[in-house]
Amino acid sequence: MSDELLIVRCRLGERDAFAELVRAWHGAVEGYVRRMLGKPDDDVVQEVWLAVFNGLPKLREPGRFAPWLFTIARRAVMNRLRDAYARPEPEPAVEPVGPDEIEAIADREVLADALGALPVREREVLLLFHLQDLPLDACAQICGVPVGTVKSRLTRARRLLREQLERKEYEA
Repeated sequence: MSDELLIVRCRLGERDAFAELVRAWHGAVEGYVRRMLGKPDDDVVQEVWLAVFNGLPKLREPGRFAPWLFTIARRAVMNRLRDAYARPEPEPAVEPVGPDEIEAIADREVLADALGALPVREREVLLLFHLQDLPLDACAQICGVPVGTVKSRLTRARRLLREQLERKEYEA
């Protein structure tokens, strides 16, 4: 079922329609939040869905749901980042890992570290464009900048990511 139809059904008060909308987009929202923050954060994801629920009646163009959703997600992530800068970072807990998983985890960690080292603006457009498969105009709308700015940030993000990976001697 299309997002537009689900949104109309949500506006008519059908709870099943909202649950279906959440099921369709939850993974994308959760992935975006995890990648932007460098770790999963269920509170931020819940904030996003609460804002979506409250904002659906005000959504003027149901066909533009994805950019609207990621704009809300971006706002929630930026609020969390702002809060995180205000308090010191706790030390991460170390979990035991089996020998078969070490190489795969190392690759993911290298990539996650390289992504985390990117400036927030560049990381954001890289995640929206490549991992969420959003078009440039949707990325521009979400970030509140012109398409040309998104293109330049994307180019810079790719270059910085490549440099980070080369610095860590990562082989794709």
